Amino acid sequence: MKIAFLGPEGSYSHLAAKQFLKTESTGVKAVGEWDECVPFRNFPEVLAAVKSGKVDGAAIPIENSLQGGVSQNLDLLQDCENLYAVKEEIIRVDHRLIYKKGVKFSEIGRVYSHRQALDQCATFLTKEMPFASLRDAESTGFGISRAVEDDSGKSAAIAGAHTENLRSGFVMSEESISDEKNNYTHFLLIKKGEGALPKTSNRVFFSAVCPHRPGSLLELLQIIAKHGINMTKIESRPVKNRPGDYRFFIEADCDIASDEVKEMFDSIRHHTLECKLLGAYNRG
Repeated sequence: MKIAFLGPEGSYSHLAAKQFLKTESTGVKAVGEWDECVPFRNFPEVLAAVKSGKVDGAAIPIENSLQGGVSQNLDLLQDCENLYAVKEEIIRVDHRLIYKKGVKFSEIGRVYSHRQALDQCATFLTKEMPFASLRDAESTGFGISRAVEDDSGKSAAIAGAHTENLRSGFVMSEESISDEKNNYTHFLLIKKGEGALPKTSNRVFFSAVCPHRPGSLLELLQIIAKHGINMTKIESRPVKNRPGDYRFFIEADCDIASDEVKEMFDSIRHHTLECKLLGAYNRG
């Protein structure tokens, strides 16, 4: 079993991939096979690896409890054919500052991390290092790599409390530096083919594009309500190359195998311009 993630090792995506690997591994291996998490440079490469068969699955973040949906990954999942979310994992986000031992916070001139991590630690950064330059990195793991390359000690990074094997001379803050301590990211395990979907589920994830006329979104919501299905979230994204049109990403409490869900999708397809199943999974 091989699961792709946004690298390098130590990112939150890596942590989610390891959690998925624990539940996915069968323990039965053919000669030359082994379980591993495989890093990639960006999320398009992560999903391309699943589509090409280089890996068996991918861990991607889809929503953060503070900042909402991860827009890039919603769009990527929508655009990828024959890829589905089949499991979910909720990862607690605990941001820590990685810096050179002995360096005062006021002496740090650059802080590297993923943009979401930088935004989620804005209060700490403003208070402790107001003149530091905040530098975007592809992931929290890449942020650490950028910081440790600076021998002057004037660079730091924001990464997860789970981070291990720091370069000699660098330390981790003892306390979380997040503005909000109760912060979680929702990850999905993406696999190829409808056959990877669970036979039963308690959640479904799909998208729909409503006709551009008054009341069309209300009709969509009424279809869901008519079938007695509880919608757990809805988020809109612009439809590419069609200004003014929006795609709605919807998660709902229901069983993919139930007659009610099959009837609901039949009705949604009849009343919308587009409807696509993005995944089905079980929430513990």
